[in-house]
Amino acid sequence: MTTPYQQQPHPQQAPGGPLGTYTSPIAVRRATFGDALASEWTKIRSVRSTMWTLGVLIVLLLGLGLLTGIVVRSSDAHMGDNSVLLLGFYGVLLGTICVITLGVLTIASEYGTGMIRTTLTACPSRGRILAAKSVVFFLLAFVIVTAMTTLVGAIQSALLPDAATPSGGEWLRATVGVGLYVAMLGLLSLAVGALIRHSAGSITIMIGLVLLPLVLALFMFTPSLEGVRNFLLEYSIPSQLSAFYGESISNSGPTGWDPLWIITGVTAVALGGAFLSLNSRDV
Repeated sequence: MTTPYQQQPHPQQAPGGPLGTYTSPIAVRRATFGDALASEWTKIRSVRSTMWTLGVLIVLLLGLGLLTGIVVRSSDAHMGDNSVLLLGFYGVLLGTICVITLGVLTIASEYGTGMIRTTLTACPSRGRILAAKSVVFFLLAFVIVTAMTTLVGAIQSALLPDAATPSGGEWLRATVGVGLYVAMLGLLSLAVGALIRHSAGSITIMIGLVLLPLVLALFMFTPSLEGVRNFLLEYSIPSQLSAFYGESISNSGPTGWDPLWIITGVTAVALGGAFLSLNSRDV
């Protein structure tokens, strides 16, 4: 019994390809670091958590900055030798919580939703993914904090014209320096999020890192703990942040740009640990 003859479809030749093959008209090229940056920028600007955290950050920086300036002006208080830029410290200190939250969510939220599997499928290079997330987040946080601190400083200078005029160096530290420090603190949060892989746990750890040393130091009254108390006061996040405004919670400790180098070193170590963790652990 013979099999009926079945006519096979005639193979179509794609333009530019041999008979029986298909050549895509879309140009195929290797993915680059620029593609990873574009992908991470699309993700970070399209989620609601970014809009909420950055919105609250702007409200805290502008709202508290304007409020402190109005209170000082209405009470006829004298700033003395202190720079008027110091009034922006309170908004920046509270705003760090927003930057910490966004830094953690930039990577930890993908582990919570399972989106990290899609991300690593699209770009198997885990180091490239971590670097792209770090660059996009750092630049976003730096630009917003620097712009807001500059605007707040200008508003406070207009509200208190009788206060001492800040020098160029003071302006640079209170705007660019604060922006770099807060963005670096957020980058440290991103590294912790990559290590912990849990949003709530990572945010709790970072908030504890910001507040706990100062709280513990305030309750160390015994002379035997004086050395520990001074260390915690000098190197706590609020104390280091206030150094950019020419003030410090303690009478010693980091001054000028020193806090920026300290937080940069700590963040570099944490990012190194996050890189090793991404390459040695499964998703």
